[in-house]
Amino acid sequence: MNVAVLGAGLIGLDLVQKIQQSPHLACRLVAGRDSTALGLRRAAELGCPTSAGGAAALLDAGPFDVVFDASSADAHQQHWAELAATGALLVDLTPSSIGTPVVPTVNGAETAACRHLSLISCGGQAAIPLLHAIARHGTPHYTELVTTAASPTAGRATRLNLDEYIDTTQHAVRAFTGAATAKVLVNISPAVPPPPFRVSMTVLSCGLEPQGVRVAVQRAAKQVQAFTPGFAITSCTVTDDRATVAAEVTASGARLPGHAGNLHLINAAAVLLAEQRARAKAR
Repeated sequence: MNVAVLGAGLIGLDLVQKIQQSPHLACRLVAGRDSTALGLRRAAELGCPTSAGGAAALLDAGPFDVVFDASSADAHQQHWAELAATGALLVDLTPSSIGTPVVPTVNGAETAACRHLSLISCGGQAAIPLLHAIARHGTPHYTELVTTAASPTAGRATRLNLDEYIDTTQHAVRAFTGAATAKVLVNISPAVPPPPFRVSMTVLSCGLEPQGVRVAVQRAAKQVQAFTPGFAITSCTVTDDRATVAAEVTASGARLPGHAGNLHLINAAAVLLAEQRARAKAR
């Protein structure tokens, strides 16, 4: 399948590398807005056609089977308006929240017919598989998620979109768990050396069975590890009415440092969804 990437920042460049490693996908264009951007130059060095024409360049160079949008939440709304008529699958890696929310191991199969997918946020991709597993043992009345990302992994668009990140992730947590209240906090850490990407979750629910919850969390983690091997549960404590779980994500690959697990996870999820479409199309 022919794919294009909108945005040539940290996320966009890692996407290009993951696409090039896929036997099902071919990167035919990387589009940005600044012809002097380092990201576009590096994408060209990787052998990809590039353009500084933004989404309009995709209309000229297409058609594409899949478009990955790694730009910003504000820009994504305009991108969907411009690309909806092309028939491409648009995978949104921004926290714009206007597409169908998808977490591959939770509802990926249910979104097979959707053409506009929202990957929510990196924190959502890390936490929702675990929170969803806990919620199946008892609908929570309160869920709290704290995400910690290393400062070098948070680019300008990420910092400008923190409000959208929080709102979109809170909404998705409520939708996937049934929790009446969900609270999301974001910590961008300036620590040196940079810390790995971490998510810490607290779930309040009546009558949780400790062993059943622990088994469910480990099973959910193993499903994520199938496409993100650096995903690991670091703690899991369960009492009758409270579950606290922490997880870390370590990045792998030539272009991302280990502490960029947030970028690695959301990109791996995006490529997985595109590969699933490619295999379905081949069948």
